[in-house]
Amino acid sequence: MTHYTTMDSPLGELLLVGEESATAPGGTALASLSVPGQKGGATVQDDWTENAGAFTTIAAELRAYFDGSRTSFGIEYAGGRGTDFQRRVWAALEAIPYGTTLSYGEIAARIGASRAAVRSVGTAIGANPLLVVRPCHRVIGASGALSGYAGGIDRKRQLLDLENRGQAV
Repeated sequence: MTHYTTMDSPLGELLLVGEESATAPGGTALASLSVPGQKGGATVQDDWTENAGAFTTIAAELRAYFDGSRTSFGIEYAGGRGTDFQRRVWAALEAIPYGTTLSYGEIAARIGASRAAVRSVGTAIGANPLLVVRPCHRVIGASGALSGYAGGIDRKRQLLDLENRGQAV
């Protein structure tokens, strides 16, 4: 069963989508976290059930992140999403420490891909269904320029500023 809820955030209203946890009976595994106007973001489907209670822990972690008191997430993600290559890229994203940025080329190197794979790495990052919690906002261009964020460059800047200040956006 797919559950969803929305919550207010400094980035706008977030749409959280989850499935019943495979490891914690009665719990919810996060399948998607979208921001308004996100390229490729989730939209509520007719067969989904609105259930804010299923996201209590996830919402609390997000609020703590936005208020600057949380630097990582203990959220269970729904499995089986993405190609093998995407999952390797997403695992590399999850390993980027709070307040740190890496280039697309550095992500390619971390997963053992060639320098020529940078475009494919960018495409995999763009397909990340878990904005904020799987920190694709921490990936920047080789020149240090902010580029390529499905939630928009302004939101990417907000998240990086939050992490660099360690306080709310």
